[in-house]
Amino acid sequence: MTKSALFWRRREDVPCTVEINNTFDALGAHVRFDNGAVVHPGDEVMVHGAPVAVPYGECQSFRRTATITRASRLERAWTRATGDFEFMELCEFSFSERATL
Repeated sequence: MTKSALFWRRREDVPCTVEINNTFDALGAHVRFDNGAVVHPGDEVMVHGAPVAVPYGECQSFRRTATITRASRLERAWTRATGDFEFMELCEFSFSERATL
């Protein structure tokens, strides 16, 4: 392994489908890579295209292009090592008898 492989990042453009749900049961957006690409820890994804607005009660799909920036080996190792700590920031714990907001 060379030193540059530790810090080198590469980018790839992939076709994708963006599925947006705006219903009573579900509110969310999901990206599916049409070529079967997989995102690994530390990778970044940017979906290109005009912003969309899905009216309430509808689900729509849009074809877009996404750029996946692959993490370097060092970034991937760091993300795996520290990912659990960052997840814990999202958790809220309370040890009191009653919850307060």
